[in-house]
Amino acid sequence: MRLEGVVWGGYCWDRLLEERIKDSRSLENFGYKVYSQNDEDGIIREIFCRIGTTNKEFIEFGVQDGLECNSHYLLHLGWKGLWIEGSKKYCHIMNIKFKPVVSNGRLRICNAFITRDNINQLIEENSFKSKEPDFLSIDIDGNDWYVWEAINCIKPRVVCIEYNGKFPPDYYWKQAYNANHSWDGSDWQGASLKAMELLGEKKGYQLVGTNINGVNAFFVRKELINSTFLTLKTAEELYNPNRKELKFYATGHKAKYGLIDQEENKGILNYYNSMKELKQEKWKEKIERMKPSNFKQRIVRIMRGGE
Repeated sequence: MRLEGVVWGGYCWDRLLEERIKDSRSLENFGYKVYSQNDEDGIIREIFCRIGTTNKEFIEFGVQDGLECNSHYLLHLGWKGLWIEGSKKYCHIMNIKFKPVVSNGRLRICNAFITRDNINQLIEENSFKSKEPDFLSIDIDGNDWYVWEAINCIKPRVVCIEYNGKFPPDYYWKQAYNANHSWDGSDWQGASLKAMELLGEKKGYQLVGTNINGVNAFFVRKELINSTFLTLKTAEELYNPNRKELKFYATGHKAKYGLIDQEENKGILNYYNSMKELKQEKWKEKIERMKPSNFKQRIVRIMRGGE
C-alpha cells in the first residue's frame, strides 16, 4: 500500500501500518468515505458487520452542519439518532438540510454547548432513551476525554472518539479541562491515544483500531469482542499519527442536503415550506457570506482551490 501526501509523525509509523494491514482483520483495510471526514464510514460499517446491531441508534456531538460527520451515512442505512451541536447557526442549517428526516422523527437535533457537567442531562432529555445505543461519536476538539469519562447514563456498544494524533502512542497526555474551551486550530486539543486507551479500559471498552489519518479511535465493549478483530489492543499496536495531507476523496459531488427520506415530486420543497421561504434563506446565506470575516475566509479557500 502506498501512502500519498505529506506524512506527519515519522516513517516508523508507516512501517507499523504496513505490517498491520497484512492481516485482513485490520480495520484500516475497510476504511472509506461517504459522508465522514476521512475513512470513518467504512470502518464503522465494518465494525457493525462483525458485532451486529441491536437498536440502530446513534448519538453524535460536534457535527457542525451534519453534512460531514460519522453518523450521516447511518441515516441512509435506516438508523435513527441524536445530534448535539453548540452552534445555533449550524443547528438552524441542520433543521433545513435534514428536514425530511427531522420531520419524521428519525433525527433529533439539540443546540447545546457540551461540558462534562451537562452531557448526561442532554442525552437523557433528547435521545431515544435507549441505555445501550449502538453507536456514540465524540468530536468536540478539546474536552473529549473528560466528556466520555463523565458519561454514565448510557453504555453504547461502539464508541468513536477523536484523539490527538500528534503525540506518540506510548505517551499519556490530555489537555487540562476547561469548560469554555474552544479549539484554536493548534495542537492544544484533546488527548493522546494512550490516554484514550486507558480510559476505555476503565469504562469496559477495548481499543480495536484507528483510522489511517490518525484522527479517530474506535472502541468496542469488551464482551462483544470476537475473533474477527485483531488480537492487538494497545495504543502502541494500533496507532496512526495525524496524517494531515492524506486525502480520501469521496465518490460523487459534495453534499448540499441530507438526501434521506425525501418525498416524491417535492424537489427542493423537501427542505422548505415554500419558494418564498427558500428565497429568504438564500438571502440570509448571501448576507452571511459577505460579512468581512466570512468573505476573507472564502477568498482564501478560493485561492487554495477549495471552491
